[in-house]
Amino acid sequence: MENKNVDILLATYNGEKYLKPQLDSILSQTYSNFRLLISDDSSSDNTRNILEEYSKKDSRIILYFQEKNLGVIKNFEFLLNKVESKYYMFSDQDDIWKEDKIEKSIKTLEDTESDLVYSDLEVVDENLKVTYESYWKLKGIYKKIKKYNNFESLYLNNFVTGCTMLSKKELINKFLPLPNTSKYVLHDYWISLIISQTGKITYIEEPLIKYRQHKNNKIGSKKRSDEIKTLDEIRSLFIDVKKQHFKVFIDNENKFENENIRKLNKKSLAYYEMLETKHNINFKEWGLFFRLYKYEEFNYKMQNFIILNIPILARFLFKLKKTNK
Repeated sequence: MENKNVDILLATYNGEKYLKPQLDSILSQTYSNFRLLISDDSSSDNTRNILEEYSKKDSRIILYFQEKNLGVIKNFEFLLNKVESKYYMFSDQDDIWKEDKIEKSIKTLEDTESDLVYSDLEVVDENLKVTYESYWKLKGIYKKIKKYNNFESLYLNNFVTGCTMLSKKELINKFLPLPNTSKYVLHDYWISLIISQTGKITYIEEPLIKYRQHKNNKIGSKKRSDEIKTLDEIRSLFIDVKKQHFKVFIDNENKFENENIRKLNKKSLAYYEMLETKHNINFKEWGLFFRLYKYEEFNYKMQNFIILNIPILARFLFKLKKTNK
């Protein structure tokens, strides 16, 4: 097979319902110099037959079938180890790529001399009806993304979506193996965070993907906190998410090149563990809080400050808000 410029990594699992339209959208891209590497994670539906059908029609498709279920992170790690092309991209099994997604991603990466680029997403329902024109405006962090794209702004919260990414093969060894101990630190977060330590990441404001939301999504546009009923449950979730973040960072501290960051990881974990013991008010480490949340939007920052450090006030405001609905 001739050398290709891009390897597209598609991890599938019981994806028969939406797989064909996604494959069609990839195979009909305006940029055609790619390999489509697909690893099926022991599907029990018709996914394998669909993949074999498509591979017979297009030689750019390379298939792998896992005998045992790896899970999404390790399935993508398997594919990352198969990358041979200059660049690689990730693909989900249920979205739709806009026809110039690859072309625009490569052009942006090369024109800006970046190490990783990612784009906005158009949120659609299971029938591809548009529900939100911009995923990042929906999530409320569009202004942050427009202003910042660096390690410090990624450190606390991820804003790089894997299915929109394009990056370089030469950087893969910087972040492998992928951590697999927390559902809050997924492959896209880890890869973008580690690359951004010394590399340049760039945001493509245009949505290059139709991000399909349906009942079987593993990850989607809904917030788990939207389903929680009490302030204390919300606070517990916030603390748990950050504890898991920093535990992953500490467990993989060899991937952090700056000694000060390794120290900050440990200090931050201790801060969130301390917050678990403070049920009404906390006066400690406010400086650390504002350092961690430096790049967050003002309203988000202050909301989190009150919830985490002054929960007695947060409960009153939460109850007042629910009363006034």
